[in-house]
Amino acid sequence: MSAPKAGRRRLDASVLPEYDLPTREPRFESPRAARTLMLLVFVAWLVGTTGAATSVVAVGTPTWVERPSAALLMVVFAIGLTHRGGGHLRIWFPLTVLLGGLALILETNLLLVSAAAATAVLAAVWAVFVTRPAATLLGAVGEYVLALAVALSGTVGVAAWNAPVNYQRFNLIVLSVSLGLAITLVWNLGAGLHGLGRQNFAILLGVAALVVLVLAYSSFVRTHGSQSVVQALSDLVIWMRQTFQGVPRPVEVFIGFPALIVGVSMRSKRREGWWILVFAVIGTAVLTTSLVTPGAFPSYIGLSTLYSSILGLLVGLVLRRFLMKEQDARLSRVFAPVVRVEPPRFAPLK
Repeated sequence: MSAPKAGRRRLDASVLPEYDLPTREPRFESPRAARTLMLLVFVAWLVGTTGAATSVVAVGTPTWVERPSAALLMVVFAIGLTHRGGGHLRIWFPLTVLLGGLALILETNLLLVSAAAATAVLAAVWAVFVTRPAATLLGAVGEYVLALAVALSGTVGVAAWNAPVNYQRFNLIVLSVSLGLAITLVWNLGAGLHGLGRQNFAILLGVAALVVLVLAYSSFVRTHGSQSVVQALSDLVIWMRQTFQGVPRPVEVFIGFPALIVGVSMRSKRREGWWILVFAVIGTAVLTTSLVTPGAFPSYIGLSTLYSSILGLLVGLVLRRFLMKEQDARLSRVFAPVVRVEPPRFAPLK
């Protein structure tokens, strides 16, 4: 009897992949109770978003609806992010309710600004963490739309607080806290720098360098740029605003939104995709703070966001095609495609 011929074989695909991190036990033993709670949170998100949107859309509703709706949204964002990150609801839920209640009752500037900042941060980070890995192009686009929808609900929530803020300072604080929170959560998910390969580490450094370059250059041009350059940029912005009624935001187009597309796609194969999504928080944080000042025009911000989302999607799809190339034909015959799974969308990641 002849011995079987030796040769390369594809990896065994009969064993389903498993999530590579331990997760918390379900907080509700009854699946029905868990589904009911999830439905209530979703309904609260819809109600809060609808009520908060009346602060930017004139529909004739009483003004007292706005801030309670914003407080409801803040609580929903806190529940969603805490549950998704595997945190303790018994700690963060009461603290969020306390902040929202005090802001509604006392209406002091400090409490209103704090509530608006908390709403912006929680919405920006949860918009990214509510996504799931996407192996296909359509799946990545779907996750992209979902994340922007959550971030936009945070935008109207922040606007509904109508807090007296300095936009630049408020935006910087929200951006810094959101990045710090996202980095902490990603690190706790086991995506530490020690797990990055050489290629992924290079991608991470490249994106970080691009962030620093864009932010530093824009700040330098505004403060130390020559009069001709500043005037040319101002004229371009004015022309785009008069022609298209909106101006795309470079930070969203070239950093935040493309990172969202690339990150959810990379997560379908490698856990290190979470590090790319850290930079997506920059885009969602800029979006959630775009209507914080009462003088902002909703139509202008809406069109600017639309243009930014379309251009950011196109840039992200180009980067996705370049960074997510499949292995060459020879290697693909030897190794089975890498597939990574994660818990369901509304289940804790850890």
